[in-house]
Amino acid sequence: MSASSHLLISTALGQKGHRAPVWVMRQAGRILPEYLAIRNSLRDFKELVETPHLAAEVTVQPVDILGTDAAIIFSDILVVPEAMDLPYNMVEKKGPSFDRTIKTLEDIHLLNTKDIADRLSYVTEAIKITKKALSGRVPLIGFAGAPLTIFTYMVEGGGSKTFSKARGFLFKNPEAAHILLQKITDVTIQYLKLQIAAGADLVQLFDSWAGTYNPAHYSEFGMRYNNQIVSAITEAPTTIFAKGAFFALPELGQSQANVIGLDWHTSADQALSNGCQNKVLQGNLDPCALYGSFKDIEKATKQMLSSFGSQPHIANLGHGVYPDTSADKVKCFIETVKAHYFSKAEAV
Repeated sequence: MSASSHLLISTALGQKGHRAPVWVMRQAGRILPEYLAIRNSLRDFKELVETPHLAAEVTVQPVDILGTDAAIIFSDILVVPEAMDLPYNMVEKKGPSFDRTIKTLEDIHLLNTKDIADRLSYVTEAIKITKKALSGRVPLIGFAGAPLTIFTYMVEGGGSKTFSKARGFLFKNPEAAHILLQKITDVTIQYLKLQIAAGADLVQLFDSWAGTYNPAHYSEFGMRYNNQIVSAITEAPTTIFAKGAFFALPELGQSQANVIGLDWHTSADQALSNGCQNKVLQGNLDPCALYGSFKDIEKATKQMLSSFGSQPHIANLGHGVYPDTSADKVKCFIETVKAHYFSKAEAV
């Protein structure tokens, strides 16, 4: 089966089928006992990311166990700064951290932008193995962190309540910030093209910290570089998921991205009335809805699907599934989407 004939890809290209395709951000992860069995046998999270056959195995698990309409390659957005010679650590229950951060223009000039194909070959190898394992059943999604989100980690050094280092850098050193963001952008374009060449059928930019920045800064330092990336990627459909950046909907609607991901703060009506009416929309169920009863999950899912009306829509959560969510509840969400066939009016 060709990639374009899959429901997810045809929907991403603006063709509305008999129902919405469905997948879940962070679907390959701690909600599945099968994932935990592999993860707990390893030294750390990074070993799983950097071992292609294991990364491929956990990528395929949600397709087999949950019945998703797509797989998304198991990796991390921070493989890009690591490939640029700024390695990260994944601290259990705390998240990512960097021993070194970007403080000066000299630090930026020392970053590597060469040999990206070799440095990230474990990701492309995992994609090739995954494609063979999927045998054309569903498409495979590749991804990268959006430049401003990667910049945020490289300057801040990890998570934060305020991200004052990263935000302050834009005020104090805007010229240096643009130099760093351009380097990240150039590497990310190359990286995503490598993923597509290896077999990824669609690629998504995760702009996880988009909502951290003020609207003017997000336009100048965020969307400027997102637009470069989605304009350069012509080999496969593209998605931008800018968490918390509801203020950027008009700019997102003008981008070359095929799909705009919505978090749970952003309704279908907001997106459609703020410039995204010509885009395919993805999302936007609150991940906490999956803590409810099966009956409540079915109700919330149907309400979400109905809210998009005739708009081409990819069903998903408004952020990654939380690790303490029951896999059965996630499966309920997925099965409810699959059972919701569009009426003739909705399918127009």
